[in-house]
Amino acid sequence: MPDNGRRFEKDDGRPLADRMRPTTLAEFAGQGHLVGAGAPLASLAAEGRLHSMILWGPPGSGKTTLAKLLADGAGHRWISISAVLAGVKDVREAMRTAEAARRLGEGTVLFVDEVHRFNKAQQDAFLPHVEKGVVIFIGATTENPSFEVNSALLSRARIYVLKPLDDAALRRILDRAAAALGVAVKEQAAAQLMALADGDARRMLNVLETVAQLADGTVDAALVERAADARKRRFDKGGDVFYEQISALHKAVRGSAVDAALYWCCRMLDGGCDPAYIARRLVRMASEDIGNADPRAVQLALAAWDAYRRLGSPEGDLAIAQAVIYLAGAPKSNAAYKAFGAAKAHVAGTPSHEVPMHLRNAPTGLMRKLGYGEGYRYAHDEEGAYAAGEKYFPPGLDPVRYYHPTEQGLEARIKARLERLRTLDEQAGRT
Repeated sequence: MPDNGRRFEKDDGRPLADRMRPTTLAEFAGQGHLVGAGAPLASLAAEGRLHSMILWGPPGSGKTTLAKLLADGAGHRWISISAVLAGVKDVREAMRTAEAARRLGEGTVLFVDEVHRFNKAQQDAFLPHVEKGVVIFIGATTENPSFEVNSALLSRARIYVLKPLDDAALRRILDRAAAALGVAVKEQAAAQLMALADGDARRMLNVLETVAQLADGTVDAALVERAADARKRRFDKGGDVFYEQISALHKAVRGSAVDAALYWCCRMLDGGCDPAYIARRLVRMASEDIGNADPRAVQLALAAWDAYRRLGSPEGDLAIAQAVIYLAGAPKSNAAYKAFGAAKAHVAGTPSHEVPMHLRNAPTGLMRKLGYGEGYRYAHDEEGAYAAGEKYFPPGLDPVRYYHPTEQGLEARIKARLERLRTLDEQAGRT
């Protein structure tokens, strides 16, 4: 961003974030792993070379600006389209323009913003032109390219990951923007602006532009607070950040990290996540990671979900937080989860054995005559309410142990009982 200290003309209608775009890589703030000394994109720029690539990173991390700087450094024409607005017709028109430029000996960069929003057919439209060298393709996305960009296009482009901007980069951008606007930003206000940015320079500059219009030459904390009241942290419902944070919450619960689990829960709530979604996932965590070590975990998770349905936010949020704390602090066992997976895999890989005759009900005389239910031992009539040695698997299928209880919580008692019953089965088999 140009550090020239000039105040922009009042009739310049472009947003501050656009006006403050760097004109050289030396002015580019952040992403040192890509543009710092000896970094891959810095080396490309120094040599005036360029190849097709996908820039993957959060909003406001500099994807568009970086692409434009690389294109300018390589001396290529710049064509930019947005996947939100453009279609195949726009892509074809861009390719005709690029083909005409190539005939004049000029290279062209085709920049596609939010490329993940193009469907497979639209993405495929780039392929022949990229392969022929008509364009150098640069896509920008906030979503994981592995899931959102088709494999053919991925194989022809290198992926570079941009990170949220750290405070040092944000402060550098803030100082330049303040100088350009002709305002002084007090330290507390600067700290608030950088915190509000949450790694997104565009967000910070938008707020700065708003408060600069209200300030009498000085931006203080009170002005920033007023501008920030209705803003939320970076949280893309259904996108990568969404799934990264629910993954972090799940893993913190599984790891019995109570405070970390509560942190991620609050991060998601603060970002605007539907609390009912968190409640639903807690029920899954209770079964998958706690299971029979503490069966009350499922009950509490369901109760929290129900409480939220009845109360809504913010009152119902507390019930969800309570469930997070309980689940994270509960003894852990994934034995039920593993047993279920093993049983499903076994059933899928074996024939459909018939139900043993002694386990079939016999509600009619004909069925009794055919032997349905014959020889069945009613467990409650046996000593200890257990029919030792009774067989419950189909004929021709050897008994299999799917469930291996742990020593955690209540499951330790379940394990001890099942071991006693297996001993009785062995004794019955020897008699």
